[in-house]
Amino acid sequence: MEYYSKIAEGYEELHGSEQKSKLEIIKKHIKLKKEDLLLDVGCGTGISSNFNCKVIGIDPSEGLLKKNKNKNKILAIGENLPFPDNKFDVVVSMTSLHNFQDIKKGILEIQRVGRETFVFSILKKANSFEIIEEEIKNNFLIKKRIDSDKDIIFFCNRKD
Repeated sequence: MEYYSKIAEGYEELHGSEQKSKLEIIKKHIKLKKEDLLLDVGCGTGISSNFNCKVIGIDPSEGLLKKNKNKNKILAIGENLPFPDNKFDVVVSMTSLHNFQDIKKGILEIQRVGRETFVFSILKKANSFEIIEEEIKNNFLIKKRIDSDKDIIFFCNRKD
């Protein structure tokens, strides 16, 4: 995560408009209540945490978290989420899964801490795109798949 700490100062200039665009798409396709608890996996500077509910963000980059103005943020990795099972109503991961050391473990962790609604934005050009897509298919019920410029956004539910 050194790369993200190095670019933290200019992250929003580099990726801000793209992230905000994906956030708007996600907001249009999920219904949130004010009392919902949402986990933002890979929250970075907080762009992806702008939801009208209670949000907790995690990110492994100290540099990005220092730029994050949200008060509920934790330095952590997606493969080892420091939360109990079924804690979150919604789990969102915007353009972060391709950075995981162990994608399968990270997806299983996201599944473990989430209750029902999961949203994954995956960078199309990521070397691990096919692996990530396969793990999502194996572990979640995909309700909708949206092609968004550089990403594919998967809207999923728990698979029972």
